[in-house]
Amino acid sequence: MKPVTIDMLRAHLMAASLTAMGAEVLALLALLFMPASQQVFSSTRFQLLALALIASGVVVMRQFAHTAFDLAIQGRHATAAGRPVLIEADCPRRWFVVLHLRFTGRPFVLVGH
Repeated sequence: MKPVTIDMLRAHLMAASLTAMGAEVLALLALLFMPASQQVFSSTRFQLLALALIASGVVVMRQFAHTAFDLAIQGRHATAAGRPVLIEADCPRRWFVVLHLRFTGRPFVLVGH
Protein backbone atom coordinates (compact mmCIF):
# COMPACT_ATOMS: atom_id res chain seq x y z
CA MET A 1 0.00 0.00 0.00
CA LYS A 2 1.27 3.50 -0.82
CA PRO A 3 2.38 5.73 2.07
CA VAL A 4 -0.16 8.38 1.01
CA THR A 5 -2.99 5.86 1.24
CA ILE A 6 -1.79 4.70 4.64
CA ASP A 7 -1.67 8.32 5.84
CA MET A 8 -5.22 8.95 4.57
CA LEU A 9 -6.51 5.80 6.28
CA ARG A 10 -4.70 6.75 9.47
CA ALA A 11 -6.35 10.20 9.46
CA HIS A 12 -9.81 8.69 8.98
CA LEU A 13 -9.21 6.11 11.71
CA MET A 14 -8.04 8.83 14.09
CA ALA A 15 -11.18 10.86 13.41
CA ALA A 16 -13.33 7.76 13.91
CA SER A 17 -11.62 6.85 17.17
CA LEU A 18 -11.97 10.40 18.54
CA THR A 19 -15.65 10.34 17.65
CA ALA A 20 -16.08 6.90 19.25
CA MET A 21 -14.38 8.14 22.40
CA GLY A 22 -16.76 11.10 22.55
CA ALA A 23 -19.74 8.79 22.04
CA GLU A 24 -18.48 6.55 24.83
CA VAL A 25 -18.23 9.50 27.20
CA LEU A 26 -21.80 10.50 26.31
CA ALA A 27 -23.00 6.94 26.93
CA LEU A 28 -21.27 6.88 30.33
CA LEU A 29 -22.82 10.22 31.28
CA ALA A 30 -26.22 8.95 30.16
CA LEU A 31 -25.78 5.91 32.40
CA LEU A 32 -25.25 8.18 35.39
CA PHE A 33 -28.54 9.98 34.85
CA MET A 34 -30.66 7.32 33.14
CA PRO A 35 -29.88 3.82 34.37
CA ALA A 36 -30.35 1.26 31.61
CA SER A 37 -29.95 -2.48 31.40
CA GLN A 38 -26.95 -4.11 29.79
CA GLN A 39 -29.12 -5.47 26.97
CA VAL A 40 -29.58 -1.93 25.63
CA PHE A 41 -25.85 -1.67 24.82
CA SER A 42 -25.64 -5.07 23.16
CA SER A 43 -28.71 -4.58 20.95
CA THR A 44 -28.38 -4.29 17.19
CA ARG A 45 -30.23 -1.00 17.28
CA PHE A 46 -27.66 0.54 19.65
CA GLN A 47 -24.74 -0.80 17.59
CA LEU A 48 -26.18 0.68 14.39
CA LEU A 49 -26.76 3.98 16.18
CA ALA A 50 -23.15 3.99 17.39
CA LEU A 51 -21.88 3.19 13.89
CA ALA A 52 -23.98 6.00 12.39
CA LEU A 53 -22.72 8.40 15.07
CA ILE A 54 -19.09 7.52 14.36
CA ALA A 55 -19.53 7.83 10.59
CA SER A 56 -21.29 11.18 10.92
CA GLY A 57 -18.57 12.35 13.32
CA VAL A 58 -15.93 11.63 10.68
CA VAL A 59 -17.95 13.54 8.08
CA VAL A 60 -18.32 16.52 10.44
CA MET A 61 -14.60 16.46 11.27
CA ARG A 62 -13.77 16.39 7.55
CA GLN A 63 -16.04 19.40 7.06
CA PHE A 64 -14.38 21.33 9.92
CA ALA A 65 -10.95 20.51 8.50
CA HIS A 66 -11.97 21.61 5.01
CA THR A 67 -13.36 24.91 6.36
CA ALA A 68 -10.15 25.48 8.36
CA PHE A 69 -8.13 24.87 5.19
CA ASP A 70 -10.22 27.37 3.22
CA LEU A 71 -9.84 29.96 6.01
CA ALA A 72 -6.07 29.37 6.10
CA ILE A 73 -5.87 29.95 2.34
CA GLN A 74 -7.97 33.13 2.59
CA GLY A 75 -5.94 34.39 5.56
CA ARG A 76 -2.68 33.58 3.73
CA HIS A 77 -1.60 31.16 6.46
CA ALA A 78 -1.35 28.45 3.81
CA THR A 79 -0.37 28.51 0.15
CA ALA A 80 -1.90 25.89 -2.12
CA ALA A 81 -0.44 27.25 -5.37
CA GLY A 82 2.39 24.74 -5.49
CA ARG A 83 3.02 21.22 -4.50
CA PRO A 84 3.41 20.68 -1.56
CA VAL A 85 1.04 22.99 0.32
CA LEU A 86 2.96 25.43 2.52
CA ILE A 87 1.53 26.05 6.01
CA GLU A 88 2.80 28.92 8.14
CA ALA A 89 3.89 28.13 11.70
CA ASP A 90 1.53 30.80 13.10
CA CYS A 91 -1.58 29.38 11.41
CA PRO A 92 -4.29 29.48 14.10
CA ARG A 93 -6.03 26.34 12.79
CA ARG A 94 -2.89 24.43 11.81
CA TRP A 95 -4.06 21.14 13.35
CA PHE A 96 -7.26 21.12 11.27
CA VAL A 97 -5.45 22.30 8.12
CA VAL A 98 -2.97 19.42 8.44
CA LEU A 99 -5.86 17.04 9.12
CA HIS A 100 -7.59 18.18 5.92
CA LEU A 101 -4.41 17.62 3.93
CA ARG A 102 -4.00 14.15 5.46
CA PHE A 103 -7.66 13.33 4.68
CA THR A 104 -7.11 14.30 1.05
CA GLY A 105 -3.61 12.83 0.68
CA ARG A 106 -1.99 16.12 -0.31
CA PRO A 107 1.65 16.73 0.66
CA PHE A 108 2.42 19.68 2.94
CA VAL A 109 5.33 21.46 4.57
CA LEU A 110 5.23 23.44 7.82
CA VAL A 111 7.07 26.72 7.25
CA GLY A 112 8.52 28.73 10.15
CA HIS A 113 9.30 32.43 10.28
